[in-house]
Amino acid sequence: MEFSTQLYLVTDSDMASIEGLPEIVEQAVLGGVTMVQLREKHADTKTFVRIAQQLKRILSNYKIPLIINDRIDIALAVDADGVHIGQDDMPYAIARKLLGKDKIIGLSVESMQQVTEANALDVDYIGISPVFATPTKTNTKIEFGLKGIEEISKITKHKTVAIGGINESNTAAIIKAGADGIAVVSAIMKAKNPQLVASQLKQLTL
Repeated sequence: MEFSTQLYLVTDSDMASIEGLPEIVEQAVLGGVTMVQLREKHADTKTFVRIAQQLKRILSNYKIPLIINDRIDIALAVDADGVHIGQDDMPYAIARKLLGKDKIIGLSVESMQQVTEANALDVDYIGISPVFATPTKTNTKIEFGLKGIEEISKITKHKTVAIGGINESNTAAIIKAGADGIAVVSAIMKAKNPQLVASQLKQLTL
């Protein structure tokens, strides 16, 4: 499936009610979001499946990929477009075997060594995490910063998306440093007007 990491929304139901996610996601897509990752830390499996199905219906109308964070069982259950896995999640080779060659698989990288190791994998994109410190990611070791993005863009063979502390003030610099796109959580999830904020961020990625 063709996809763009240009403006990647990662959901967080701690910032908006889980029932409100579909409306926020649709507004964000209307503003220019190019991918959506459903990240759900607290919901039970039944609720997770229900929300994923709702988002899948909405996003299919706009031909925007739905990516499920970590939970390959949920991705399979709703026929999502792919999954995003971290270094401690399901090993990539097993994830690919379960999902098949046509699904999108993204992998978080948290060190330069992991970036290099990812070059041996046919993942579809890597998530550079975190670029800057952020309250939504408290278990990461280092901040890559703009210099880190520049270094990664020189050595990776994959599409990249930067995540962590990204907003309107630093988006242009991140793209200039070499990232293919940005992933945002609170910048859109907490916005009073998700469509407007998405549109403004999209302009900064051009």
